[in-house]
Amino acid sequence: MKIYSKESLISALKEIRNMGWIPNARAGNVGGIGNTLEDLLGIDENNLPIPNASEWELKCQRKNTTSLTTLFHMEPSPRALKFVPQIFLPKYGWPHKEAGTRYPESEMSFRQTIHGLSRSDRGFKVIIDKQNRKVLISFDYNSVHERHHSWLFSVEKRIGLGELNPQPYWGFEDLFHKAATKLLNCFYVQAETKKINGRVYFFYSEIMILQEISMEKFFNALNKGQLLVDFDARTGHNHGTKFRLRQNALPSLYSKVINI
Repeated sequence: MKIYSKESLISALKEIRNMGWIPNARAGNVGGIGNTLEDLLGIDENNLPIPNASEWELKCQRKNTTSLTTLFHMEPSPRALKFVPQIFLPKYGWPHKEAGTRYPESEMSFRQTIHGLSRSDRGFKVIIDKQNRKVLISFDYNSVHERHHSWLFSVEKRIGLGELNPQPYWGFEDLFHKAATKLLNCFYVQAETKKINGRVYFFYSEIMILQEISMEKFFNALNKGQLLVDFDARTGHNHGTKFRLRQNALPSLYSKVINI
């Protein structure tokens, strides 16, 4: 494995950018965009061998895409309640689309990707409670779309139509500590893609250095809908609660952003 200083890594990334369109080194691999860059740099996945510096990562993402990136998993408090499998699924869930085929007839689903900018079509939203330093999940039946009328009627019978009680939450410090351990200082590279004669090519056009994850910017991203909370559970399995980021929003979380 090559060892880089920050300066030599910047030079190497500039050289790769100047190469223009580069064929995917991992044909058929959805992670090829990052793997190809790692191969060009001669490094193993993600971790950058930069001696005498704080930990750094290399992050590479496709430019101009609407997909979401999972940052980390973290279940809400109070964790003793096991809120997702014990409350969301039985009280607010709906029949799984494959109930009776792939899964039993009784299989329920609770899948919601929500943020603080607006409520989902089932009435859920992220609330930033600065006074109590908590990120809360809220429910408002008035915001449920009419196409979910029968589901809302079932919720009323199961638990009523009031606010979640208790409301699941994450403490500011716990949540930001988790984010800070996952979002290290990083070299952030964005690549354009195209196909030439059926083969995928990448152009590593944007290079940034991102430093100092910011608590204020992190919670602002939740409020603005750039950072989202993703619940994904069914009766047979809770896939875990994820914090996910819109693909091009990563620089908005850092205090220092340097364009190379």
